Amino acid sequence: MKLEKITKEPEARSRRHYEDACAAAHALDLVGERWALLVMRELMMGPKRFSDLRESLPGISANVLTQRLEGLEAAGVLVRRKLPPPAAAQVYELTEWGYESEPIFQALGRWAARSPLHDPTLPFSTASFLLSLRTMLDSERAKGLEARVGFRLGEETFLAHLTDGQIEIGRSALDGADLIFTGTPPVLAGAIYGGQPLEVLEEAGALQVEGDRALARRFTGLFPLPPKATKPV
Repeated sequence: MKLEKITKEPEARSRRHYEDACAAAHALDLVGERWALLVMRELMMGPKRFSDLRESLPGISANVLTQRLEGLEAAGVLVRRKLPPPAAAQVYELTEWGYESEPIFQALGRWAARSPLHDPTLPFSTASFLLSLRTMLDSERAKGLEARVGFRLGEETFLAHLTDGQIEIGRSALDGADLIFTGTPPVLAGAIYGGQPLEVLEEAGALQVEGDRALARRFTGLFPLPPKATKPV
């Protein structure tokens, strides 16, 4: 029995690891399992409870989510911690090293946005939307713009600070915001990336815009999508 176990271990390991010294291969060893990167994406805007992660990733089962969280924790990408009372809930949070992966999501996002097969009508989470803003901002278009833009997305509020052609976004109260959008991520994505007029969305009751309307129009034009790649004939 011992001999049989010894002969099977390398085979089992080969299914999980590439056995390749390349750092890119090791990255896939760490986060290449299905759903792992999307779990990380959902934590990029801050800690979340297990139930929050399941809600933002509707296609994942509880069992698979548990496995991915355990794997990412073992790899040092995230940690579990308990919130102090009265919440006293367990949350998952990226480590400092885990947060360093954001440029990976930005590079993948910019690259995949050029895919002729990309379907923008699929579900779009809050984290997806906010990360897309940090990814797609055109620094030249935003040059010289100083503004605080708030987002009321369901029960959560986020504040974006535009300065020096850069954008920072985080969970925050919306006090002092020059502009506040209230809506869902797909609706806001439709306004910013799909060119849907703000007035049309407002008339339909899908979007609410408070504050500087000239800023609202300018803001929605700061995030041009890259041109689609051409499929070989």
